[in-house]
Amino acid sequence: MKFIIDNWYLILIAAASGVMLVLPVVRGAAGGSLSAAAAVHLINREKAVVLDVCEPEEFAAGHVNGAKNLPLGQFEEKLPSMVKNKQLPVVLVCAKGARAARAEGIARKLGYEKAQALAGGMKAWRDAGLPVEKA
Repeated sequence: MKFIIDNWYLILIAAASGVMLVLPVVRGAAGGSLSAAAAVHLINREKAVVLDVCEPEEFAAGHVNGAKNLPLGQFEEKLPSMVKNKQLPVVLVCAKGARAARAEGIARKLGYEKAQALAGGMKAWRDAGLPVEKA
């Protein structure tokens, strides 16, 4: 007990370090885990289907080349008709990644085990210098 009282600052530093180690994992889980480069690899090599879960106005402002628009509100009911083969990789994109992460959970629940959300969404795609298509 004397050690804890005498070295409270060491315990505080250890706790702060633990929080700093866990924080990126928690943030990453909220916005997807697929990098832009990994998404390009899936699209080019494994013929991934790219679904943009933004609203139609956002989709028209700019989206990944070849992406199909499927707003999150209609995602669960329309996904099976848009992607019939559940073995294909599905890349889910939105503006910043949060909606795509929610769509990933829905897709996995429906049996799309290879569904992945783009971390950072369209912002990360643009920051990586990748091409954007406008409708």
